[in-house]
Amino acid sequence: MKKKAAIFDLDGTIADTVESIAYATNVTLESLGLKKRPVEEYNYYAGDGADVLVMRALKAASENEEQAEALFLRAKDKYKEVFLEYCMYKVKPFDGMVELLGELKARGIKIGVLSNKPHDRAVDVVNELFGEGYFDLVCGQREGVPKKPDPSGARKMLEEFDIGPAECLYVGDTNVDMQTGKNTGMFTVGVLWGFRDREELENNHADAIIAHPHDLLEYIDSL
Repeated sequence: MKKKAAIFDLDGTIADTVESIAYATNVTLESLGLKKRPVEEYNYYAGDGADVLVMRALKAASENEEQAEALFLRAKDKYKEVFLEYCMYKVKPFDGMVELLGELKARGIKIGVLSNKPHDRAVDVVNELFGEGYFDLVCGQREGVPKKPDPSGARKMLEEFDIGPAECLYVGDTNVDMQTGKNTGMFTVGVLWGFRDREELENNHADAIIAHPHDLLEYIDSL
């Protein structure tokens, strides 16, 4: 079936954001007297929303789980404060992404972003990198809409696009993304340039796995 839209994850899929996530969280940890964590660890802390990110980092940096839980509310507030200012720290589109998105738009394929990043920060990042209004729809984590892998957010986007799930690709880099696409009934494409590896994507039943953004066009042509 012809694909009329593509929904992309944000962090680790269209944009290299791990430095910004690590920076804001490490500032938070140090403000609480804890040692910062290596940037590469944030590839596994991120992806499930800000609260989960903060708790994972706290557990890694704390002496025990009780300490992490006791610090969580302070850490959560501090992270939001720091990330508000530094959400664009060293953030950039992945190589080939701008060209891919431009080609999709030229073909009349609608493009959207669905992220577990807080909605306002997701919009800030997308607008800063690509320009306001470049994407047809940008949806981050919002009150009243369950976060991924719950399909509610993706279904709302399909309704906005006025298409069915079989007419849309879902593109992401983590287990959560593959589960989101599957839960919604979309064709899932896992990417290898993001936060996780091929094994995780395969274990979560990615329909296709690509190594470069332009590879996505081959699947659109074949489908």
